[in-house]
Amino acid sequence: MMARDFLHQTVRIALERDAWIVTHDPLYLRVSDVDLMVDLAAERIVGAEKMGQKIAVEVKSFLGASAITELHNALGQTMVYRSALRRLHPERMLYLAISEDIYQEFFLNAFIQEVISDYQVKLLIVSHSRQEIALWKE
Repeated sequence: MMARDFLHQTVRIALERDAWIVTHDPLYLRVSDVDLMVDLAAERIVGAEKMGQKIAVEVKSFLGASAITELHNALGQTMVYRSALRRLHPERMLYLAISEDIYQEFFLNAFIQEVISDYQVKLLIVSHSRQEIALWKE
């Protein structure tokens, strides 16, 4: 069993409070002989036609000694998961969930913003103290 990220339960609660239904915790993916686990998958019914939005969420707390090293790891993991989702669940959009604190302290740096843009990483920013979504960043 994989170790859950410090922020995992906060992200799950925040999604549920925002009317998302968590469908997988974790979402298991198998591509060829490679097994992967994305932290969460959720969906939400939109409108009268019952057309749903589906997402996958990788949760990262950035609690290591170096935020840039944590970013290296998160980006690599995000790229691999995105590739697997494209093959197995193309309807799911992948988000990297982070705390509001790390977003303000690290992710608002101009260079980090460029990196996130270059790699087209979608962010889900969560308030840990309020256990709610602070911002969706496409």
